[in-house]
Amino acid sequence: MGKITGFLELERIEETYEPVEARVRHYKEFVYPLAADKARQQGARCMDCGTPFCSSGCPVSNIIPDFNDLVYRDDWKRALQVLQSTNNFPEFTGRICPAPCEAACTLNINAQPVGIKSIEHAIIDRGWAEGWVRPEPPRVRTGRRVAIVGSGPAGLAAAQQLARAGHEVVLFEKNERVGGLLRLGIPDFKLDKSHIDRRVEQLVAEGVQIRTHTLVGDWPADSKVTNGATETVSARQLQQEFHAVLLTGGAEQSRDLPVAGRELAGVHFAMEYLPQQNRVNAGSAVAGQIVARGKRVIVIGGGDTGSDCVGTARRQGAADVVQFELMPMPPLHEDKALTWPYWPYKLRTSSSHQEGCEREFAIATKEFIGEGGRLTALKTVQLRREGGQFVEVEGSEKLWQADLVLLAMGFTNPVASVLASFGVALDARGNARAGTDDATGYATSVPGVFAAGDMRRGQSLVVWAIREGRQAARAIDFYLMGQTHLPR
Repeated sequence: MGKITGFLELERIEETYEPVEARVRHYKEFVYPLAADKARQQGARCMDCGTPFCSSGCPVSNIIPDFNDLVYRDDWKRALQVLQSTNNFPEFTGRICPAPCEAACTLNINAQPVGIKSIEHAIIDRGWAEGWVRPEPPRVRTGRRVAIVGSGPAGLAAAQQLARAGHEVVLFEKNERVGGLLRLGIPDFKLDKSHIDRRVEQLVAEGVQIRTHTLVGDWPADSKVTNGATETVSARQLQQEFHAVLLTGGAEQSRDLPVAGRELAGVHFAMEYLPQQNRVNAGSAVAGQIVARGKRVIVIGGGDTGSDCVGTARRQGAADVVQFELMPMPPLHEDKALTWPYWPYKLRTSSSHQEGCEREFAIATKEFIGEGGRLTALKTVQLRREGGQFVEVEGSEKLWQADLVLLAMGFTNPVASVLASFGVALDARGNARAGTDDATGYATSVPGVFAAGDMRRGQSLVVWAIREGRQAARAIDFYLMGQTHLPR
C-alpha cells in the first residue's frame, strides 16, 4: 500500500474529454489520459482493503492493488508487468471496458471509487511510449498446430497465449483486416485502430500466421457479414490439418425487429452501419454507404452499440438523433447498499449522449411507415409494467418522423450454419456448448474443437472475450501437451 491515508485525503480524478463542438468534427479519440502525477494520485487512493473486490469484479482478474501501488511509487515498468500478466490487451480495456472493477471497489461503498480504468490506460500508454511492450516469441516449438477462427479479442488473446506456449497458430478472419468487432464495430473515436495494428505486428513477430479474406465453414448465401472474403476453408479441412481448432467467431446474428414496414429502405442493422464508417476512415471505398447527413435518425436500442450509432450519426451531420429504449428509465443513482460489489442498475450517460441525443424510455416500435418503398416515419407506443410484464399504455401511440432507423438491440447467437459445419452441440440459446471447468474447459462436443468468447457465452464485453481467449488457450495447451504452464 502506498499512501496509507490517501483514500481519506484525495479525491477521484476523471479523464477529461475534448469539447463536444470540436470532437464531433472528426473520428479520432478524444479522451485525454491522466498525466503521470494524476495517475499516481489515483493510485494513492487504493485502500489495500483486506479483500480486493476490484480484482474479483474484473473478468480477467487484474491484480489491481499491486499495479495501483506501483504507479503510486512511480515504478511504471513493474506496473506494466503486473498488468500484462493477466491482460493481453490493456489498451483495449483501458479505453472501452465499462470497468466493473470500479463498481466493485471498496471505496465505492460510500465514496467515489479509485479510477482503476484510467490508471490502466495510463500504464499501457506509458509502456508503448517507452518501448517496454515487445514481442515474446517462444524458446521452444512444440510441433502442434492450432487453428483459431475469428480475430476478435478472444481470438487474438488465445492466439498470443498459444504462440507463446510454442504452438504453430494460424488465425483465420473473414474480413479484410484483423480485429473483429474491435475493428469494425467499435467506432474509431472510442478505439483508434492503430492500437490493433501494433498488437497484430506483435503477434506476427511471436509467430502467429494470419489469413484474412477467409471464410471458415458454411455461410448463408445471403449473409451480410462476409465482406471481403475471397477464400473458403471447410470445417473438415481445418480438423484434418490442425491438432486443435478454436472457434471465436462471435455472436454475429443481430436481433431483428419484425414489425410491419421492416423491409423499407432506411431501416438498417447497426452492424450494417457502423462498419461502413470504420472502413471509410481506414481509406476504403464503400459503395452505397449509409450516411446520416441531414437525416432524422432514430436508434432503437439503449446499449453501447446504440450509443456508438448516436456518436457516429452526430459526426456524419445528422439533423436530429433520438434513441429508444424498451426498458423504463433507470434511477439516476444506484442503491449501493443493495448492489455493491456488483454492477449497479442506474442511468448511464455516454460521451455520445453528451454530444446531442434525445432519449426515450419504456417505448416500443409498432410499425415502420414509408412512401415509395422508403422510410418516412415510425409509430410507437409507451409501455408500463403490470404484473411483472410490459403492457401498452392505451392512447400513447405516437408518430415519429424518420429518414434513417438503426437497429441496435444486441445479438442473438453465432451464425448457426458455421457451428453446424463443425457438428458441435449447441446450448439453449444457440451458442456453442462448452464448459469452463479445468477437466473439459472450453471443449465442444467434437474432439479437438473448442469455443470461446461470444460464440460460447453469447453477447458480452471485450474484457470477457479476452478472459475466455486466455482460458481457452490454457485448455488447448493442456489438451495438446498433457500439461500446461499458461495461466487461467
